[in-house]
Amino acid sequence: MRPFTYERATDARAAVAAVSRPGAKFISGGTNLLDLMKLEIERPDHLVDISRLPLADIEELPDGGLRIGAQAANSDVAADARVRSGCPVLAQALVAGAPGQLRNMASIGGNLLQRTRCPYFYDTDSGCNKRDPGSGCDAIGGVNRMHAILGASDSCIATHPSDMAVAMTALEARIELLGADRSVRTVAIGDFYRLPGDTPHIETVLRPDEMITGVVLPPPPPGGQLYRKVRDRASYEFALVSVAAIVSTDGGTGTIADARVAFGGVAHKPWRSFAAEDSLRDRPATMATYRAAAEAAMRDAVGQGGNDFKIELAKRTLCRTLDEAARAARTAQERSGRDESDHGTS
Repeated sequence: MRPFTYERATDARAAVAAVSRPGAKFISGGTNLLDLMKLEIERPDHLVDISRLPLADIEELPDGGLRIGAQAANSDVAADARVRSGCPVLAQALVAGAPGQLRNMASIGGNLLQRTRCPYFYDTDSGCNKRDPGSGCDAIGGVNRMHAILGASDSCIATHPSDMAVAMTALEARIELLGADRSVRTVAIGDFYRLPGDTPHIETVLRPDEMITGVVLPPPPPGGQLYRKVRDRASYEFALVSVAAIVSTDGGTGTIADARVAFGGVAHKPWRSFAAEDSLRDRPATMATYRAAAEAAMRDAVGQGGNDFKIELAKRTLCRTLDEAARAARTAQERSGRDESDHGTS
């Protein structure tokens, strides 16, 4: 066991100041960091415990959105009535991500920052540019069934593991960051994660002296929301492919008024497919439309041999998810129409 020192932060600014020292790391639920320390992938000299900071509230905002504190437990967010009613795609993703014991420990901020589960990253005898820059990527040409089909590079084909981040990408969340100089900035989740390029070890735009303090969700978009996760076993497992879809339909014409599509398990970051969204708008809510959107979403997908099947799997998963989300949107519209009719009669 490697020695390290530990302190419990008393407030957010003290925590950021403490982690600014070389070799320091934040620890909250520890559901990812402790595993990495045991395998000597992470070797912090100093741990700053932020789990007891007063950052666990879920607050309604004046515009109808929500602010979720970075220390809110995944289980609390998934169970919150406001999240379940306004952002069900987020609640579904959180429940799909881990069993209850882990959701009770894992924090929202930690979930956003969890690292890849690529087996070569965890095997310190293998070449991995993410773990050891310049050592190569043994997943390329190796066992790569779980690996990226979009946005990869010659340096890394690992995927991002978070289910929650995929749903938050579809919801267009913004991440609040506190710096050591007491400055506060917010970053759109679509800009928070980096593609691997030549520096796969730099995974986000988070600075070394910054801490996530919360996530802001804008007012819930109209339409049906659904998170679908395809995995190797029915029990909890990381996604082969997942899709977060939000679809609103025009009740009079049956066409798709708007759509948001985000994939998980296919790239180094949660993958927002603007090509699929553009293909869906003002088109009839039919399987032919969904298939065209799926083809657009996977137009640039490239397999690595072992994961070639994921391209077609992603297309089929998107089609099924869009169909169910559109049905949910129509059902909600019909229910709203009946409620208005009943109110007028009374």
